[in-house]
Amino acid sequence: MDRRPPLVRIALITGSALLAFGSTPVEAQEARQRWERMCTIRAEKFDHVLPQAMRDNDIDMWITVMREGSLDPLYEALGRGYVGDWAYYVFTDRGGDRIERAVLGASGAMLQGCGVYDALLPQDALADFVRQRDPERIGVNMAESIGNADGLSHTAYVRLREQLGAPWGERLVSAEKLVSDFRSIRTTSEIAAFAEAGEISRELAERALSNEVITPGATTLEDVAWWLWDRLLERGLDSSFDMPSIYVTGPDGVEAVSNDRVIQRGDLMMIDWGVGFLDFYTDMKRVAYVLQEGETSAPKGLRDAYARGIEARTIMTRTIRPAPTALEALQRTEAALKEAGFNIIAFNAPSADPDVTDLALGPHSVGNLGHGIGPSLAFFNPTRQGYELRPGTLISVELFAYTSVPEWGGAKVRMPLEDDALVTERGAEWLYPPAPGILLVR
Repeated sequence: MDRRPPLVRIALITGSALLAFGSTPVEAQEARQRWERMCTIRAEKFDHVLPQAMRDNDIDMWITVMREGSLDPLYEALGRGYVGDWAYYVFTDRGGDRIERAVLGASGAMLQGCGVYDALLPQDALADFVRQRDPERIGVNMAESIGNADGLSHTAYVRLREQLGAPWGERLVSAEKLVSDFRSIRTTSEIAAFAEAGEISRELAERALSNEVITPGATTLEDVAWWLWDRLLERGLDSSFDMPSIYVTGPDGVEAVSNDRVIQRGDLMMIDWGVGFLDFYTDMKRVAYVLQEGETSAPKGLRDAYARGIEARTIMTRTIRPAPTALEALQRTEAALKEAGFNIIAFNAPSADPDVTDLALGPHSVGNLGHGIGPSLAFFNPTRQGYELRPGTLISVELFAYTSVPEWGGAKVRMPLEDDALVTERGAEWLYPPAPGILLVR
């Protein structure tokens, strides 16, 4: 019998385990691989996108201010780093085909190891750094419409003006449009990463709305939502919109969302959610029907309603193409849908006509947020409807189709369709397989 004190025995066992662990060769490191991918994306953005974004918006220098405990929303995009007090990520257009990049006041192996910055300097060097370059227009992250471009606090703004002094402190202008362009003009490596995030989103959503997770009469809506959160934790992922929206829709509309409502046979279920992978966030929906005993498919009225949604989606993907403004692309799309017999309505305001399918459209920017900050066709992004819709823009092809269902006494069902796509000269092209129809829970 080992008569040593219990704490001694525990310490010896733990030490032996650590020694054994330490002697094991290091295997593939997911964290390192993700960091390397982000470094590649960052380098390509700085090389290929940033010069155009700064020059299109007449910005000579762009300063993003960070503070310990108050990091800008662009922290990941600009390279992270340890911010012990104040830090400044400074980009200067000095002519030529690249933008000078410097970080003042941040450090760390992940920041330095990427090698995308020309200089890493102390924070108190900012004033001299700016004076030497003498920029006319200094963009800072202040924004009227885009939260992700509005990271500069009032305290940071006042401090920055004082540090720069006259006349440079008087030259601060909003970088809102620059930030939108920098984020939404995509490189190939970004598109590949986003497509991977989309595939993960699709896989998990379709598993969630299946008998792998759902037992009719026992599983609740929140059980499904928490199952998804557990999968995200297991795979080191994030959620685009906090708790996934798992809901049931009936003749009177949405009945319950991600709560203790038990899923029953005959329910029409929806999921609205997105996955965060690397620095990319998706936005998608899926629809499922819980079969009644003896049924092998959803009721015909529901299948027909979903098919109408797919018809509308097909028209949208053909007509959403590059345009001088996103609003022009939306107007062209609405015209094509009307010509095909659909009725365009405001969100959740269907007509009483049982012979018509009403459509509420919401195609919006995606990418680095579930609701991205690039050009948008959506009614809830009026400012960005005026932005140019360029080839390579990531968008969510989102619509709500309201169609009369005989099995519901003629009430209209709201069928939501949403998947993420890439805007091209040929139309909006899918980045992963879109929803094919109503999923079945047996």
